[in-house]
Amino acid sequence: MSVAPRQKQAPSYWDEACAQLARQDRALVGLLQAFPAERLQGGGDAFVTLANSIIGQQISVRAAEQIWGRLNQRVQPLTPEHVLATPADELKQVGLSTRKVEYLTDLARHFSDGRIEPDQFDHLSDAEVIARLTDVRGIGRWTAEMFLIFHLLRQDVLPLDDIGLQRAVAQHYGWPYPFPLKQLDAFAERWRPWRTVATWYLWRSLDPIPVAY
Repeated sequence: MSVAPRQKQAPSYWDEACAQLARQDRALVGLLQAFPAERLQGGGDAFVTLANSIIGQQISVRAAEQIWGRLNQRVQPLTPEHVLATPADELKQVGLSTRKVEYLTDLARHFSDGRIEPDQFDHLSDAEVIARLTDVRGIGRWTAEMFLIFHLLRQDVLPLDDIGLQRAVAQHYGWPYPFPLKQLDAFAERWRPWRTVATWYLWRSLDPIPVAY
């Protein structure tokens, strides 16, 4: 079944979240004021988003962009059905490793046979979305959390394993790095139910352009 991609949009909850975070954590106020016009942007095509994440794993941004461009030239349009119809040797010719070809085709099968249905995401909890996505070879919890944040715009995601978040917390709260993740997990309770928004601003403080996925 074909599902229309989500339109790119900013979360409707953003301003409310910022107002509450400013009251709950004074250390965030400077970050909220530093980027007043910027917002998390989410949406797009679920399969393309996840395929891109698989291709970008463990290689440089430049290499990932080159492979992604060649893949989109070879497989047009980039859909689960077209990926499954493309021989593995042709997928390798764009620069994909044998393992990433396996990951990409497993992702395509999950979409094709209905194990992942994008139109159901809005009816699933964060934990349920993570469980569906991590059933795909090559997709771990961090990738699933990025999908929750940048595709589904879920408001209360805390990607504990994210190095950028950890480094930003160490910088802005004066923590020695590295620190126990359970310390961050407990500390971030003050940000509920807006942990996505707090995370985004902490990321933004380290990056010269808005964080995207």
